[in-house]
Amino acid sequence: MSIEKTIEHEVKSFITKEFGQTPADNVIQLQKTRKEFKGDITLVVFPLVKLIRKSPEQAADIIGLHLKDVTTEVTGYNVVKGFLNLEISATYWRQALSILYGEKEAIVDYAADEMATMIEYSSPNTNKPLHLGHIRNNLLGHSVAKILQGAGNKVIKVNLVNDRGIHICKSMLAWDKWGGGETPESSGLKGDHLVGKYYVRFDLEYKKQIKELTKKGIPAKEAEKQAPLILEAQEMLRKWEAGNTDVNALWKKMNAWVYAGFEETYEKMGVTFDKIYYESETYKLGKSKVLEGLEKKVLFKKEDGSVWANLKEEGLDQKLLLRADGTSVYMTQDIGTAIQRFEQYPVKELIYVVGNEQNYHFQVLSIIMKKLGYDFADNLHHLSYGMVELPEGKMKSREGTVVDADDLIEEMITTAREMSEEMGKLDGFEQTEKENIYRILGLGALKYFILKVDPRKNMTFDPKESIDFNGNTGPFIQYTTTRLKSVMRKSVEKQIILPSQIPDSVVPNEKEIGIIKLLKDYRAIILEAASEQSPAIIANYIYELAREFNQFYHDYSILHEESEDIRQLRLILSKQTLKILTHGLDLLGVETPERM
Repeated sequence: MSIEKTIEHEVKSFITKEFGQTPADNVIQLQKTRKEFKGDITLVVFPLVKLIRKSPEQAADIIGLHLKDVTTEVTGYNVVKGFLNLEISATYWRQALSILYGEKEAIVDYAADEMATMIEYSSPNTNKPLHLGHIRNNLLGHSVAKILQGAGNKVIKVNLVNDRGIHICKSMLAWDKWGGGETPESSGLKGDHLVGKYYVRFDLEYKKQIKELTKKGIPAKEAEKQAPLILEAQEMLRKWEAGNTDVNALWKKMNAWVYAGFEETYEKMGVTFDKIYYESETYKLGKSKVLEGLEKKVLFKKEDGSVWANLKEEGLDQKLLLRADGTSVYMTQDIGTAIQRFEQYPVKELIYVVGNEQNYHFQVLSIIMKKLGYDFADNLHHLSYGMVELPEGKMKSREGTVVDADDLIEEMITTAREMSEEMGKLDGFEQTEKENIYRILGLGALKYFILKVDPRKNMTFDPKESIDFNGNTGPFIQYTTTRLKSVMRKSVEKQIILPSQIPDSVVPNEKEIGIIKLLKDYRAIILEAASEQSPAIIANYIYELAREFNQFYHDYSILHEESEDIRQLRLILSKQTLKILTHGLDLLGVETPERM
């Protein structure tokens, strides 16, 4: 039984016996003692006052005295207003470390639930390369998937590629007009970068046409609709949906270039998927379901032939589902994709990792699925995350002012190389090993810096700040793991054999107990991070653990400790800390080098 369960049981039994009142389970509230007070576990006494019929301070003192008398774990207590701060024995914390050390299986036991959580992330458009915004999306989605798995859930990781629509036709049309047959091979550009180049070109030429039309006295809004380029792009989309051979061949060729480019970037980021869906393959199902909804009068058609959902009863407006020319919108394909997924897999919930600018979209998606008669509508969840910017400000794809993911990754690796060389940390290493460490450090810095921020908050990514070897950064935690690996290697070299459990004679000191308490929290941290769908909870926990261990390492000897029993305790503490830090970093998708 855990110490928390022991305390809860004793408090409940004591109040029932002494005061004739049995507290409900949710009335006994325990929490970690705040750092400014002495103690380990705090009982919130206020909810128990009515049962005991004493003041909060008196009630706390009565309970504290009882716990100290009847348990071996509680060695002391103090009362701060209505809070009872309990001091737990060093023996208990030694035993807790022994139990953690003896656990060889998964950190969290797997649940028996056969139903899976499906999580969709990345969702790129095939008209441009992945950029900084996509990096946050991919890292967040991939990490949340790993955390959910770590908490015992079955997880299916999926990607929906937005490979059709007016935006795709813009790149296609621009390449057809001005590409001159350019290919990734002839240009030396990655395929996604090449296609993105023509997306920017389209916008440039389109703006020129709008400007010419406005000079002729046509209002700007009307000029945007009348510009020849946008009319050509719209016609290309109609031809694509009608199955035009030439348009289809161009679409396949340019998309193939983009997919090859995406694969390179995903590999660099360490991001994977169990299944990839394509909008071009799911929009038809969505379109058919929309037409069924129209027949059943769940949806309605306007005079121009467009199909809409009336959401006024839900306090919203009307939502377009099919344009007047019969072409689909994003919502149409999301309807088809959701249906296909729940038909193909035993899924209990579907999580969409998409930026907060799409909050309305996913609110509406759930409502429309209900209107169409799908019970799983309540199991569609939007993991809405904030925007990520650079210190210079916002980025715009069509204007070519975005920071491409590939460029940022290379910049991070270069920065890691420059800082490592300046500090002389890798002097004497083989060049191949150096380059691998630069890659691990650069990507670790990028991933950790992005994931340590609550997903729901906007953030500014600063490459220089992220790769600092001090403070709340990936490299700081990675460096701590290499320090721990070094300690463990040296213990092997010294032929130190660790016992199966810590000797009873050892009494851990205050600093050691502080680390043990953190290690003991890890299971709860994983479950909390899974519940909140927030890698930031893991990130900030492992930073605190790394910081506490580094302070301990600075203040106490490990390998050179004279007492064999204490040395063994500290080596076991080091080994368990390494295990948790490595596991926590892995949940964030961060690698750990063997040395640095």
